[in-house]
Amino acid sequence: MRFEERIHKFEYKLNDTDDQIIEYIKEHKKDFVNQSIQMVASNVYTVPNTITRLSKKLGYDGFSHLKSSLKEEIESPNVIPDDDSYSLIQKTFEIIDKDRMLEAVRLLNDSKQVLLFGVGDSSDLCEMMARNLRVVSKPTSHHIHRHEILHSLDQTNHQSVLFLISLSGETQLVLEAAEKARERNIPIISLTHFTKNPLQSMATINLYCYAPKKTKNGYNITVRTPVMVVLETLSQYFWSHY
Repeated sequence: MRFEERIHKFEYKLNDTDDQIIEYIKEHKKDFVNQSIQMVASNVYTVPNTITRLSKKLGYDGFSHLKSSLKEEIESPNVIPDDDSYSLIQKTFEIIDKDRMLEAVRLLNDSKQVLLFGVGDSSDLCEMMARNLRVVSKPTSHHIHRHEILHSLDQTNHQSVLFLISLSGETQLVLEAAEKARERNIPIISLTHFTKNPLQSMATINLYCYAPKKTKNGYNITVRTPVMVVLETLSQYFWSHY
């Protein structure tokens, strides 16, 4: 996994000092890979242990692993083909975060009910997830219309969870539901493509798959298998902990 992707995946673990170190690395990549940990620490006005902790937060074995990986990235840019389903699925497994999954499971487990909402093809994926939750008799409702989800949110409270699927994270109907949930202090679990998006900023817990948008002759032919990988993984975690 590339440096920028690790930052996005683990950003919920990062503090202000981590962000400052990351900005330094981004701005001095070519110099950074040849610097000692003591030199980096001095340049960002911190101590070596802080650099080591950041390296491990980002999923590296340590500072040396961070440097060697970054050097490989500089020398060998890696572009994932958006028409290769295997590569997209493999990438999805890389960005699945076990800690984030367990947080989502705890939130689902502690809730009185789960509301699911998505638009278009995402609605079918919500229906699949709703079935998986009902396997262990979790009170679950899957909504396909705007007025239904907004009405349900009006009738519920913070003891429920809203699960939203939108690969772009920009679907207006989904964002409207998210805004309604935030007004009522209802926790939100989002599942989007692995990119910065408005829905991500509104959710309590963000889950990601790797499914960049793809169109052909005006049709959306985005690969949906990565979404199913995340939903099935989450379901397996939920079944084993519920």
